[in-house]
Amino acid sequence: MERRNFLKSAAIAGAGVATGARCTSQSLALSQEQNPVPPPTYAPIVAANMTAKSQSAAADLGVRVYNIRDYGAKGDGTTLDTSALQAAIDACHTDGGGTVLVPAGIFLIGAVELKSNLTLHIAASGKLMGSGDGKQYHAIDAIPLKGDATLPDGNWALLYAVNASNIAVEGAGTIDGQGAQFRSPAPGVAAPSGLSDLRRPYHILLFHCDRVTIKDLALVDCAYHSIRIVQSKHIHLDNIYIHNRVNANGDGFHFISAEHVSISNCTVYSQDDSCAMFGSCQFITITNCVFSTRWSVFRFAGGVARNIVVSNCILQKVYGCPIKFQGNSGARFENISFANLLLDDVTGPIHISVGPREPGRPVNEGLTPDLPVALQVPPVARNISFSNIHGTVTSNPGPLPDVPPGDDTYSDGERFNCITLNAAGDAVMENITFDNIDLTFGGGGTSEIAARRKLPNLASEYFMLGPMPAYGLYARNSRAVTLKNVRFQLATPDLRPALILDHVQDAAIDSLSVQSDLASESALRFINAKDVLMTAVRLITPATVFIQLEGTANTNLKVYCGDLSKAASQLSLKDGATADMIEIRS
Repeated sequence: MERRNFLKSAAIAGAGVATGARCTSQSLALSQEQNPVPPPTYAPIVAANMTAKSQSAAADLGVRVYNIRDYGAKGDGTTLDTSALQAAIDACHTDGGGTVLVPAGIFLIGAVELKSNLTLHIAASGKLMGSGDGKQYHAIDAIPLKGDATLPDGNWALLYAVNASNIAVEGAGTIDGQGAQFRSPAPGVAAPSGLSDLRRPYHILLFHCDRVTIKDLALVDCAYHSIRIVQSKHIHLDNIYIHNRVNANGDGFHFISAEHVSISNCTVYSQDDSCAMFGSCQFITITNCVFSTRWSVFRFAGGVARNIVVSNCILQKVYGCPIKFQGNSGARFENISFANLLLDDVTGPIHISVGPREPGRPVNEGLTPDLPVALQVPPVARNISFSNIHGTVTSNPGPLPDVPPGDDTYSDGERFNCITLNAAGDAVMENITFDNIDLTFGGGGTSEIAARRKLPNLASEYFMLGPMPAYGLYARNSRAVTLKNVRFQLATPDLRPALILDHVQDAAIDSLSVQSDLASESALRFINAKDVLMTAVRLITPATVFIQLEGTANTNLKVYCGDLSKAASQLSLKDGATADMIEIRS
């Protein structure tokens, strides 16, 4: 077909299509006039779209991120950002939870309340800095103050939560309490903040909380205790760095009646107790941590502490007794284990003391309410074990780095101490075990200290009993005491015995190696001890006397298969003791 004919045919066909379309349109219009049809509606589609949009808006509830800068926070280190942080927390809580983000910057804040179902995340370059103005804090009225060992002695805090659950405070950032602003520069002079004593704020304070995680943070320069947890449970603390040495009573962790707590991978440099457990603390594990303090690391006082395990920790430069129990009427310490600990330059090093306090002082000052004599219950310490503990115990502690001047003086009760088991009055001390212990003591004990026979029949702070008459272990009024594979050495001469058993019953001592001095009365001293079996005992250095018995009530004492060849004399007797009280087969 020629081109002109093809185009002509196509034009005719196109005209026919157009004509047909016009006819169809006209027919449809006529049909609609005769049978009208309502126009289509889009309402169902719109409603469906709105529902989808609403569902989409609700889909991320509980996982949203609330950046505090979106709520007005400046993060310049000078503008007060308390309201912005609290607004972000409140919005997160209202929406069912999520993450409140502290981004890069220094955010100056006062008291802020944490709430349930949220994570406070502090970015690595973010810092929450506590205000140095005491007017930015307030008492938390929902937290009652101390009436006994189950209540706190302060209710001021930088971050706090009450009756809350599912809380996390985390991130590689920092919380700085500016604690120096709460320290008085001199007696009678107000602190720069205007707040002091029990009104100083903690870094974090929890009361009646459940399921709380704090991890990965640096907590520095708190005005008081860094983390204070009261009557709360299911607490997880991990990878936290605490440096708290700018104010008195600068604790690291402080628990009051807490249960189901895990602490791991933390480093704590504190001025006071590194990890205090007061009240009724149970089901607690502490592992893989490093501690240093001017006072105690693991501190137990009042209440009921049991089912606690401490393991794999380094206690370095601890001047004030690394492990300390002190309990008066009603206190109970049991089922507690310490294992795999390295003690590097410490004083103490272990002190368990239960019984009455000094005359003229409350029965349980600072611990539990005073009780009428008829209602007082003898305290108990039982089933406590120490295993795989090695290190050095100093007689000359020095100043700790960063500790304010005036806090580096030491009494003779601190300098010349030892492992002490002290049950006074009607208190019960039983089933205490030491296994694989190797300690080198600083020495320096004099014959005057060694001559102390009658210590106060009290259960006070370890140093208040005065310098101890033994350099290694002193046990009084205890029963079921076990020592296995224990070695006590001296860095410098010491005239005190390595071991004293004073009114101890049922003791098993196996593979004990001790160092003595020719100027010492004896390497060991037993005072009215009963049912003691010693096997494989060994003198590391020469001694004048291996064991000295004192008193008329020594009964059933046996020493078998030991190496006593370095002793000039195996036995000496004093205060009515007789040779038939002991059997020695070396």
